[in-house]
Parts: sequence; structure tokens; C-alpha cells
Amino acid sequence: MNENIREKRRPENAELRRRIDRLMQEGDAFIKQNLEHLSISDYSYDISEAVMELSLEEEIVHQLIEDYVMQILKSKISFYKYIQELKIGILQNKPLDYTNIRNLAHKNLGVVRNLRIKDAQRLLEVIMREDDLDYLRLCVKALEISAVKLNPPCAYETLKLIAVKSSL
Repeated sequence: MNENIREKRRPENAELRRRIDRLMQEGDAFIKQNLEHLSISDYSYDISEAVMELSLEEEIVHQLIEDYVMQILKSKISFYKYIQELKIGILQNKPLDYTNIRNLAHKNLGVVRNLRIKDAQRLLEVIMREDDLDYLRLCVKALEISAVKLNPPCAYETLKLIAVKSSL
């Protein structure tokens, strides 16, 4: 029975690894194609800036980055949910309230400012003021790409945990 369980998990894990690999390989092209005006497609995070400015050991900053990656990958689910709710509101001619999206972006913005993650900071600033729902989806996707690039193994483990929790 344990072998059957392992066999069932392997394809899911393989698919998740392919997804992470695809995000890593195609992420910059996605950002360049859709968000070039933000000038973040070639951004590469430099941990030394956060270490120096925060006066923390590099190991602690790495842990904070892992926490941030987990937080963003969990938050993206809420971002997409809020965007979907707003799209439904448009179809139903209801007044649109962007408060949930803006609050979630603001919550994450403080973290990226502290860690000096400049591409994510620019994306979250856009998310906080943007009303175009399709553009917001692009920004959330770019935010996910940014987080995955920071720590792919952590992103993999987080996405695997999210998948397990959602299957329960």
C-alpha cells in the first residue's frame, strides 16, 4: 500500500518540479513580454544589501527570504481569488472594492522593502494602485516568478505543501 501511495505522489511531484523549472526558465521572458515597462525582467536579488542594511547574519536573511517565498506563494491564491471576485462583480454590475487586494499587497510590501527585494517591491506597488484586473493577474504571476527565483527548493516544498492541503 505504501508503494501505491508513493507511486501516486511521484507524478504530482514531477509535475510540480516541471512547473518550477518552467517558471525559472520562462519567467524572465514572461515578465519582459508583459511588464517590460517596469524594468524588472533582468533583476537579480543581491542578499548582501539586506544583510548590510539590516545588520543581520546572512543565514537569518536567508531564513527571512524563505518565509517570504512561502508567504507570497500562499498569498497568490488569495490575490487570484480577490481578482476573480472583482471580475464577477463587474459581470453583476456591482461596485468594485479593491480593499482586499490592496491590503494583501501592502502586507507583503513591508516584507520586500525590509529584505530589499526590488522587483517584488515594484510589483506590489503596482498591485496596490492598479484597477485593471487582467494587468493585476500579470503582476501576481510575475510576483510568483520573482518568489520562485529567490529560492526554488523552498518554492517547490511550499507548492507541494499547498497541493497536499488543498487535496484534503
